[in-house]
Amino acid sequence: MLKMSREEFEELVGTALDRIPSELSQAMDNIAVFVEDEPDPSGPELMGLYEGTPLTERGEWYAGVLPDRITIYMGPILRHCQEPEEVVHEVAVTVVHEVAHHFGIDDARLHELGWG
Repeated sequence: MLKMSREEFEELVGTALDRIPSELSQAMDNIAVFVEDEPDPSGPELMGLYEGTPLTERGEWYAGVLPDRITIYMGPILRHCQEPEEVVHEVAVTVVHEVAHHFGIDDARLHELGWG
């Protein structure tokens, strides 16, 4: 498994978020992004997770709710990658994947678009 400091990993996540086109990042609403070491051990080994109500499903009732949450998991990504360049790529893909869920894009469509 590759070694990387939490700070370095968080910088990669920040860089990936910064690369989201401004017209999309400006449309992101009520969302927080976190880095955690590992996903819930009772579930699958996820690289990222989106939790919340996608923009496409929000209606008049959507007010006063806690922010949606994107979590990027450091451990699974580092175990999946062999080289530092792969980590950069995998973090970027994972961030885009989870942000896409915020916009209401499901896994099937993401796979069609090459962001599986």
